[in-house]
Amino acid sequence: MTAKLPIIIFPKASACAAVRGVLLPAILLAILLHAASSEAQMPDPPGQVQSGETPKFEAYLFAHMMEGDYGRLYYSASLDGLHWEMLNGGKRVSEDYHGHADICQGHDHRYYLVGNRSDSHPDINFWVSDDLITWKKYGDFSPDLTHVPGYPNAMARIGAPKLFFDEASSEYVLTWHTTHDLGQTDLPEPYWAGQRTLFATSKDLRTFSGPPRKLFSWDLATIDTIIRKEGDQYFAIVKDERYPTLEWTTGKTIRVCRSANLLGPYGEPGAPVSPGFREAPTLIPSPNGKAWYLYYEQYPGVAYGLSVAASLQGPWFQAAGNQRPEWNKYQLPPKVRHGSMLPITRKQYDALVAAFGGVPK
Repeated sequence: MTAKLPIIIFPKASACAAVRGVLLPAILLAILLHAASSEAQMPDPPGQVQSGETPKFEAYLFAHMMEGDYGRLYYSASLDGLHWEMLNGGKRVSEDYHGHADICQGHDHRYYLVGNRSDSHPDINFWVSDDLITWKKYGDFSPDLTHVPGYPNAMARIGAPKLFFDEASSEYVLTWHTTHDLGQTDLPEPYWAGQRTLFATSKDLRTFSGPPRKLFSWDLATIDTIIRKEGDQYFAIVKDERYPTLEWTTGKTIRVCRSANLLGPYGEPGAPVSPGFREAPTLIPSPNGKAWYLYYEQYPGVAYGLSVAASLQGPWFQAAGNQRPEWNKYQLPPKVRHGSMLPITRKQYDALVAAFGGVPK
């Protein structure tokens, strides 16, 4: 659609000389501003299914917590990976679960959900489901944080456990972050600057490798680490947890590192793929399978950002959303917080909607 330009009434010729130095620049500015407000919009994110095309990924589930109800389980769902609607009337879908919800489909094709009671409790907890509707407690794991190789000053803290199932090795990788005593330091937020990503592996989430180990050989504060695979490469998506300063400009951003092997070594993280003060990354493939949608939470405040790329190697760009209705290219329900997204079938989507229903309009 062509923008309609404002009608400009010019003064008589005898007055032009007196006002041209002020009026004409103002007229040009008005025209440019009008055109910009009418047309200057980001194009739709790539990866959507075109008319007549069959989607590779039919629908998506977002398991998350809510502002004001930290650590509890809520559901939102989407058919395009961009526009999400909360299920269950905006109420919890489980009264038992607590944690930063993270779900993967495992060795027996069932779904596994990982969480923890709090960072100060020693155990990591697992639930299992056949249908993503009903969850049953599966088991617990208490990692020995007193014998982590090369990590002698680890504190008894377990943050935001995440779960990845590697089909190539039929092995789960459980990651979480644990801080350590930095000793005398002038770093801002030493508790968070001391965080490192630890991991353990398992074939069945009953028995685990031990002791836990650091996932990365480089020394950098990381939290909220998730692992994903693309082709024959593994990618660890992390939050750089150092506080941003002139000396550490990448602090509090989402970054990506890569390895040819599940357990590394992982190269150092690349440039930020998000603005500052973002965390809890979660990743889904686009409906046509030709792009990646990487969501991350903004804080303080409650909002989500979205970066898009054709490959996990990048380059990434940030899409516009959750701002003004005429600019939004994606939209999440208000006040959603940390969680994980995963592709589901249309049949599963319909079953979730039938079981829980949406938010009343």
